[in-house]
Amino acid sequence: MVGMGSEEFRIGVDEVIAHFDKLEDPRSTINLRHPLVSVIVIAIMAVMAGASGPTSIAEWAVLKEELLLKLLLLPNGIPRKDVFRRVLMVLNPTTFQACFLAWLQSLRGKAATATGITQPVMAIDGKTLRRSHDRAHGLGALHSVTLWASEFGLTLAQVAIEEKSNEITAIPELLKLIDIKGAIITIDAMGTQTAIARQIIDGEADYVLALKGNQGSLYEAASQYVDKQMQNDFADVNVRRHTTTETSHGREETRTYVQMSVPKDLTGISRWAGLKTIGIAIVICTRSGKETVDIRYFISSLGIGIHRFANAVRSHWGIENSCHWCLDVTYREDESRIREKHLRENFAWLNRFTLSLLKQNGNGKSVAMNRRRCGWNDDVLVQILTGQTT
Repeated sequence: MVGMGSEEFRIGVDEVIAHFDKLEDPRSTINLRHPLVSVIVIAIMAVMAGASGPTSIAEWAVLKEELLLKLLLLPNGIPRKDVFRRVLMVLNPTTFQACFLAWLQSLRGKAATATGITQPVMAIDGKTLRRSHDRAHGLGALHSVTLWASEFGLTLAQVAIEEKSNEITAIPELLKLIDIKGAIITIDAMGTQTAIARQIIDGEADYVLALKGNQGSLYEAASQYVDKQMQNDFADVNVRRHTTTETSHGREETRTYVQMSVPKDLTGISRWAGLKTIGIAIVICTRSGKETVDIRYFISSLGIGIHRFANAVRSHWGIENSCHWCLDVTYREDESRIREKHLRENFAWLNRFTLSLLKQNGNGKSVAMNRRRCGWNDDVLVQILTGQTT
């Protein structure tokens, strides 16, 4: 293990610091004692090691004073709790998140090289912080919409809103934040909108969009067409199929994916930019002798290619386990009572970004274990922060 005084570690942390060099300090210049960049880097490190708010960030920083004084410019020592709280309250969330773009692009490039994936699946989904409301001041629970690069384990962007129903307006803003060229964008039925499909195609990406009753005539036409073809086992259409079976925790799940070209006379087809195929996923789950069947419908700009379609659908489902589950169980985000508007949004971003860093480590350990290791060992913490090999 490399010692903390090494030049290699110093250079790595300097590269992290450089991502925030152009971030304008929104604080008053009166009694300004701690550099903004140092405060932010301490917050990132502390959250990686288990901190869940300004108080725990400050407590961690005091215990890690020797480490932090070696790595960061701290002319007046370790900042107090109020400094971390004030900084995360006054930073504009959009501006704050923008500082991470170059860092994320670097992580995305490394992940693409490591995995060999040239057309990544980017899943868009929402999550509510249920205890972040403040009814006394008219503040609803924070609902954030996240873009998650499924195969890479990276949160690339988020947009915060106060009502789940506002996802339709948040998704276009989310798509503007990053370069989606060459990706496959997957979205639940709420985001299946003609304007969103057009934006994805204009961004030179493809889409796989879930289709439910909220789409009215399109859902009815597509589901009726698929159901009709199912009656003779798709004998009259060019169709591709792929089936997988998994058994775990006393449950057996069989997933059958079916993909076919969109019929030229399908109702409303002209309204959907790039629409080429219809797909379904049939999930049969058997547990304790009881069987349930779920059929889900999708529209897509992808051409016929069943494995690519199946991977997109499965990767989107994976956002719940790979991202949201980790945030709830490992980060205990759903229990957070941070209720100041900018503070809770900036902290939600810190959670998502540090989760991404922890997933990039590649040591085969769980996020929970890597987070503990960051708290236990300074070398591990800096290695994961800087992306160096452990």
